[in-house]
Amino acid sequence: MKLSGASLTFAALSLASSISGSPQPGTQSLRPKFDWNRIKYVHAFGDSYSFVQGTRGHANYSFIGDSFNYSFTPQQLLTNEIIFKNTSSEGANWLEFLTGCFEGRPSQCRRQLWDFAFAGADIDASLLPRHEDFAIPLVDQVNQWIQFAASVIPHPPDETLTTWWIGINDTGDSALNATIPDFNAFWETEMTSFFKAVDPRSISDLLCLTPQQAATNHGLRTHLFLNVPPEERSPASLGDPTKAALLKTHIDEFNTILASHVVDFQNANPDTTVLTFDAHSWFNAVLDNPLEFGFTNTTGFCTCADPEGFFWFS
Repeated sequence: MKLSGASLTFAALSLASSISGSPQPGTQSLRPKFDWNRIKYVHAFGDSYSFVQGTRGHANYSFIGDSFNYSFTPQQLLTNEIIFKNTSSEGANWLEFLTGCFEGRPSQCRRQLWDFAFAGADIDASLLPRHEDFAIPLVDQVNQWIQFAASVIPHPPDETLTTWWIGINDTGDSALNATIPDFNAFWETEMTSFFKAVDPRSISDLLCLTPQQAATNHGLRTHLFLNVPPEERSPASLGDPTKAALLKTHIDEFNTILASHVVDFQNANPDTTVLTFDAHSWFNAVLDNPLEFGFTNTTGFCTCADPEGFFWFS
């Protein structure tokens, strides 16, 4: 279940306010205070909640390429354009609201949005089957960025924010998977794969590359991690209380383990700035008090000409 455009507008505004503060508690002495005003470039990885459509992307799935068209030339990347209001939210994406980069070539935006998220993505295809055979999981999004984009598009360390929002499909796809006997252990495995795609110390174990072939070692030094929202409160789950309860448990476990790995990653990389946004708490706050945010329908979803008042879109 996806968010409506209005939901993502509020999320972007809330996020912009939140990330203007300091990094994780207890680490301010190690890193400079994060300054959103200095950010000129945003590089994004994740799933449908983060993807924006590009003229060279897979229709309704990506900004550029897919698993069958994995490579691209510098010219193809630099001339690729964001298509206006073509996302998974029946409106502009939260990253577009956050950056103000709604359409056209990212290089022409005041804050450039370079989006490698892929709709339907899980963390790692070796752990969960792809939604579609053309989908690019998160670990491969990072590899794609390293191979074909890192040397082409700007990402100066003190002017670049990297966003990571993943796990929505992982928790949903595995909710009723009887072949996973221990979900806490499974989430740990997923997080190991996830953070190998970020942490230069262990990326070689995942992609069979040298330790230099990692997001962090290619200049992405400021990271924003978002956790999984309460998808058990979406219309698709409300009709099945048993599944909803199980999904809630899995999401809570996933988010707890994610938070732990974020702290571990930060402690192991003292020269990076790490920020988090608690999307789970934000969603719950809005869903608990929808009228305060202008939403009149949080139990149904809309794919319609007039989505006003709807929180969910499908």
